[in-house]
Amino acid sequence: MSELTLDKIYKKGSRGKKVKLIQEWLCLQGFGLKIDGDFGAATDYAIREFQKREGLKVDGIVGNNTFTKLIKPMKDALKEISKGNKSLGQMVVAYAKQHLKQHPREIGGQNKGPWVRLYMKGYEGEAWPWCAGFASFILNQACDTLDVSLPLKTSFSCDILASGAKGKGIFLKGSTVSNRKKITPGSLFLERRTSTDWTHTGIVVDAEDTVFLTMEGNTNDEGSREGYEVCSRIRGYTNKDFILI
Repeated sequence: MSELTLDKIYKKGSRGKKVKLIQEWLCLQGFGLKIDGDFGAATDYAIREFQKREGLKVDGIVGNNTFTKLIKPMKDALKEISKGNKSLGQMVVAYAKQHLKQHPREIGGQNKGPWVRLYMKGYEGEAWPWCAGFASFILNQACDTLDVSLPLKTSFSCDILASGAKGKGIFLKGSTVSNRKKITPGSLFLERRTSTDWTHTGIVVDAEDTVFLTMEGNTNDEGSREGYEVCSRIRGYTNKDFILI
């Protein structure tokens, strides 16, 4: 992925798309500055402070060592997990936890930033809510590690995920007390608005009798479908359908 590699050295006076990426990661690393693609005094200062914090040579220059430290959270999220004896569902949960630990979140505006582009294959912006992108990315990562076929075609659309699951016979409509035992860790939940419209999705970590635990993208403390981060939540079963993994 080009966003995980550095094409040249960047320093004060540099401009362009890669400078914008550096600024995004500085913001994600806790240094608030304007994301404008212009390596000016503020970016120079933030880089020097970051280098100082990380024990790097403090020179204001973004070379391979500084860039590698900047993007370390994403590199850590993408590390391959040992197969062991994990089932697909267990591997999905393991990767979701690995991503959650790195606190993926938007930066620079609604549905924007390097984490969003990772989950959405380069797309970002208001038109690209990324909850399904996150769940699909994790499912793909798990299948790749186990070298197994995807149980359904992944998608950025909750509606397409639901349709695909129905076609594969792995869609669970509603969740009566009797069928909740079918919902295994690694399954996906779908927030149902109507019988043909789903507005949010995420990964089931555990299904209890009255609630289930999740890890999900593009949400927040209110559980919105238009949040800003990957987080864990506790949800009730009302208006929920499931894709069984």
